[in-house]
Amino acid sequence: MLPALASNVAVMDPDALDPLTQQAVDEILAEGTSANTDVSYRTALRYWAAWFALRYRKPLKFPVPVPAVIQFIVDHAQRSTPGGLRCDLPDSLDEVLVEKGYKAKLGPMALSTLNHRVSVLSSLHKRSPELENPCRSPAVRDLIARTRRSYAKRGERPKGKAALTRELLEQLVGTCDDSLKGLRDRAILLLGWASGGRRRSEIVSLRVEDLKRVGPDEFIFELGASKTNQSGTVKADDLKPVVGAAGSALADWLAATGLASGPLFRQIDKSGSLRGALSASAVRTIVRERCLLAGLDGDFSAHSLRSGFVTEAAKQLIPLGETMALTGHRSIPSVMRYFRAGSVTTSKAAKLFDEGDKTE
Repeated sequence: MLPALASNVAVMDPDALDPLTQQAVDEILAEGTSANTDVSYRTALRYWAAWFALRYRKPLKFPVPVPAVIQFIVDHAQRSTPGGLRCDLPDSLDEVLVEKGYKAKLGPMALSTLNHRVSVLSSLHKRSPELENPCRSPAVRDLIARTRRSYAKRGERPKGKAALTRELLEQLVGTCDDSLKGLRDRAILLLGWASGGRRRSEIVSLRVEDLKRVGPDEFIFELGASKTNQSGTVKADDLKPVVGAAGSALADWLAATGLASGPLFRQIDKSGSLRGALSASAVRTIVRERCLLAGLDGDFSAHSLRSGFVTEAAKQLIPLGETMALTGHRSIPSVMRYFRAGSVTTSKAAKLFDEGDKTE
């Protein structure tokens, strides 16, 4: 016999979610989503809503029909025609999307952006099991797959950010003077690079309490939740070193600011006073500003610290496992593209002709 329940406890239907339960689910999903992911999802959804309203003269509603998703792909993906490459987005519609700020510039989307837009739409449908996901339809899946293949056949590949290897990073650090801003930027660049190529979100989430000083200019910090460890599970390689030039730069920043708690890297106002924590986008701005001051040409961004660290590790023949222990990469293929780029000129296999006579 079932025990009696208090009168204020509602009897629930196991085959349907209660509205309050659905609200709780939405809150958990929102809290468990990184800030960067949340922004990218909102941007993608805004674009879908704007494009749909202009294309069909009606507001976007879920589930989105399969024909509309196919039209979206055809509107934004370039294809080869007898008259050259083209996509079907009307010029007048394109102009409005750019004018209203939904699109950065006129013309076709980058393939990576198109893939992301479709992926976001698919994810939003998957969050509501009762919605039929149009992106899982055979027609959409086949069209996306063949679109990617077409771009590859034309030699169009996703372009990564340029890598800041050791020599280039030295030039950036050389632009940092001994002002508070210079000390901060030097510490960010060197810590972000030397501790394993930290992501911008990891850099700005660091707190003074995360640091443990193990020498005059030597520190260890514990990396919490990150892109590859969003649950924040404690792992053996969470401890990251900040030593050498990076340790000295961090010690100088702490000595100049006297920070004892709170966010490690702060905003600095025009009067030279410290403010709140930096945003993730500020790290990208710092890298680009320092590249400009150093006179570096190339498409550099915050990710250039990460790719530069891995590329430099390969150039210096650091074992892949040791490199991955610092970067936190879980997938060998994802790190190998940088690792191979860095080690390509030092490959022994590439010198078989020159070394062949030494084995006789």
